Amino acid sequence: MIPLRTIPRARIEVSEIGFGAAPLGNLYHPITDLQARITLELALTAGMNYVDTAPHYGHGLSERRTGDALRERPGIVLSTKVGRLLRADSALRGDAERLGFRSALPFVGHYDYTYDGILRSHEDSLQRLGLARVDLLFVHDIGARTHGARNAHYFDQLTQGRGFEALRRLRDEGMIAGFGVGANEWQAGLEALEQADCDVMLLAGRYTLLEQGALDRFLPLCLERQVAVVIGGAYNSGILATGTMQSGELRYDYGEAPADVVARVARIEAHCRDFQVPLAAAALQFPLAHPAVASVILGLGAPAQVEETIKLHQLRIPSEFWLALRDAGLIAEAAPVPAGR
Repeated sequence: MIPLRTIPRARIEVSEIGFGAAPLGNLYHPITDLQARITLELALTAGMNYVDTAPHYGHGLSERRTGDALRERPGIVLSTKVGRLLRADSALRGDAERLGFRSALPFVGHYDYTYDGILRSHEDSLQRLGLARVDLLFVHDIGARTHGARNAHYFDQLTQGRGFEALRRLRDEGMIAGFGVGANEWQAGLEALEQADCDVMLLAGRYTLLEQGALDRFLPLCLERQVAVVIGGAYNSGILATGTMQSGELRYDYGEAPADVVARVARIEAHCRDFQVPLAAAALQFPLAHPAVASVILGLGAPAQVEETIKLHQLRIPSEFWLALRDAGLIAEAAPVPAGR
């Protein structure tokens, strides 16, 4: 079984490998309801007791499929996200890709981080999930990478517009166990921690084998405040899973990988070959060494991906491998590395 780690402020335990349900929303390509159900149930059986979804994933499809699979499964920790309200659009037809998802659900997301928007988003998610409760809520995609010049406007909705107050109310009333921010930049999490008593943070793509910018300020503050961190995007959108030798586009940060990133990954791959360590195994295990990290969530859309993930998680990586990466300047000097796995 997969070991559990504690989210102390929320008083819950999550598997150190979690199920990211974006593929259940038909991320980049469609999968059937049956495949979605089988994949998630296999992950649960394997010991992944933590599942993360969002209204944005498939424009509601991921939440619907997730709820259908979890309804008769007690003991599962579930997180979803707030900050986008889905509105019906009768002009939408078919499942052409929209915002990365091949979903036919005719809904469009509209940002709303206000008090009323947060409460409405939570209630809408419960309806789509068909569940009476979620455990954790993340404010979805706040930050300059998503909103650019309008980020200050949306962050004001969380503070002056009382969005954080709505999250505290849900926690105080026992509707959720905890809340935090889910973003692709550690700076957004740092700003949130300055304004709200968050319990958990979801950081995607910014503490990985490839980049460790969150080490200096964000992760130490989380440790100081006992705020657990969930790591998403451990493969940096794919390049740390596939490596650089495959044909076709190399993906990084939801797009084509720039040359400097490809070159850095190639250097890491060379060490992987020397020590006979799969690149994906190193990328999966690396973030788990940091004491602030409670779980690494991976987007899984097929049973074979679940089985491969379990193998990568269990693979023993020699300590000499990590020392070689550090000596080569490929991981930060201060980054903790796995030991004794």
